[in-house]
Amino acid sequence: MPASEPVRLGRKRALPSCPNPLFLKWLTELRDEAKEKGLKIQYTYQKAISSLNKYPLPLQNAKEAKILQNFGDGICKILDEKLQRHLREKGPDAPIHSLPKGAPPPGRPDNNSLKNAAGDRGKDKGGGGGGRKKKREYMPQKRSGGYAVLLTLYRQSQIPGSKGYMFKLELQDEAQLLCDKSFSVPDLGSKYTAWSSVSTLIQRNLVIKTHNPARYSLTEEGLSLAERLESAEQGTKDKPVSEGEEVEEDEEGGPGVVDLTGSDDEEEEEKEEEERIQPTCVSQPGREVDVVGLDSQATSRKANGGCLLPGTYEIILCVDFIETTGGSHHRKQELVKELQRNGVHFDVRKLNVGDFLWVAREKVAPVPGQLRAPAGRELVLDYIIERKRMDDLCGSIIDGRFREQKFRLKRCGLRRPVYLVEECGTAASHLSLPEATLQQAIVNTQVVDGFFVKRVQDVRESAAYLTVITRYLTKLYQNRSLICRSRQLQGDEESDEEERGIPSCALISFAEFNYGAVKNKCQTVREVFARQLMQISGLSGDKAAAILEQYSTPHSLLAAYEKCASEAEKEKLLSSIRYGKLKRNLGPALSRTVYQLYCTQGALS
Repeated sequence: MPASEPVRLGRKRALPSCPNPLFLKWLTELRDEAKEKGLKIQYTYQKAISSLNKYPLPLQNAKEAKILQNFGDGICKILDEKLQRHLREKGPDAPIHSLPKGAPPPGRPDNNSLKNAAGDRGKDKGGGGGGRKKKREYMPQKRSGGYAVLLTLYRQSQIPGSKGYMFKLELQDEAQLLCDKSFSVPDLGSKYTAWSSVSTLIQRNLVIKTHNPARYSLTEEGLSLAERLESAEQGTKDKPVSEGEEVEEDEEGGPGVVDLTGSDDEEEEEKEEEERIQPTCVSQPGREVDVVGLDSQATSRKANGGCLLPGTYEIILCVDFIETTGGSHHRKQELVKELQRNGVHFDVRKLNVGDFLWVAREKVAPVPGQLRAPAGRELVLDYIIERKRMDDLCGSIIDGRFREQKFRLKRCGLRRPVYLVEECGTAASHLSLPEATLQQAIVNTQVVDGFFVKRVQDVRESAAYLTVITRYLTKLYQNRSLICRSRQLQGDEESDEEERGIPSCALISFAEFNYGAVKNKCQTVREVFARQLMQISGLSGDKAAAILEQYSTPHSLLAAYEKCASEAEKEKLLSSIRYGKLKRNLGPALSRTVYQLYCTQGALS
């Protein structure tokens, strides 16, 4: 065994001092002042300190610091003001690259990190402990989205014979009663709803999301936390907390009252995300009035059994925001002005499929003490309109959007899709495709795909048609009780009444409709397989659906090919599959193309 080499003793090379100690001193003072006030700008100052410590050259003024990372106009302006004040007090020839006599040196170890100060406090407090502050357990705020979701899942799991999970819509419906913020409609000026906090619960391993459609259930940690929240909820019902009293958790983790307002002391980014996602709930005088109002409203909703009775809702036209912004602004604003001139009650919002649809919106009375009335339930009527100008139709045929839009409209869950086609007059002769091709596409949409096609001349006629349909639907549904159904649980089958021409009164909610129509959401293997098949020329949505009825995945199709005895049998495997209302055969040509696509290499013949 070779002799061990002698150990080389030495010490670390001392880091050079910062050539800009005055700027470093002022930044440190700004950071400490912001930290005392609890302002998040302390982190910005800390990043600027780190950048300044790494810069090896002296700076003559703060404007030169703009080349450094994390030095913006605000910090440079503050440093310039301090520098001018320093020169007025000490004289124009006062040194700016050295500290005044008697001032403590802003050494690097004292300024490099905010964690050092936290570590020192930890050592003073705990006498050793590694200098790391103890993390506090995550607790959602009372009546926030996370709080409501945890309690709802816990209470559902305690019901004898429960399935152990909840779908998104039923979870939102039940949790809404325990939350002050809406699960479907964001607050004014925000894009986040109470449902946004579910992502935090999943990240913290409190809630698990499985299957498609999504199923939500509690983990072991989530169950433990929810039990404590439930016991605290029961405790507050028995003994209300006084207005000035603070609810705190025992510091050592022993038994005590649960902290419903605490948050983790983690990194800056996670804190900002929590504040962005978690709805705030500040106790105010008169809060009891709000809660009583919400409880009474919830009770009345329960008494209706989820129905919208005649007179308790109004029919609203929903317009996709794309129809009012971008492109030809004058033409799109003309549509809005025509609807307003016709006295149509409409709402502009984002629709994931279609351009126009109608909802039955619940009339909700404002609650005393609240700025805005609570969000009413919205059920989508079975009518949806896709609007196409001739130039837009030409472009969508060329880039493939036309076929995809028809496929998504068929699968959106609404049973009365309409294509509203605006003629361009003489402008149609200047498009990329011949006018005969466009007319044939419109006819195919009506005859082959089964859509109702309405032709109009211009924007004014489009607005008139929307006005007539709105008034017709208002009259059609004025004396009907509407029931909310779930596509996830009940599917899209037509009832006997609908076949006789009577409008359906079992409607899906707008939240479920719009979520189900998201274009780029997570897709099942079956959906991806359908999209693959529809890329084949001549293979329409009806033909793809017929193939999926027998072979729902590529694996099942390949397994069927393996059972065939010869190449000829494989090529004709799909030829006898019947599709569409006329039940025609798929044919040997398409069958051979699909076989070549999935089972052979090289170009298709």
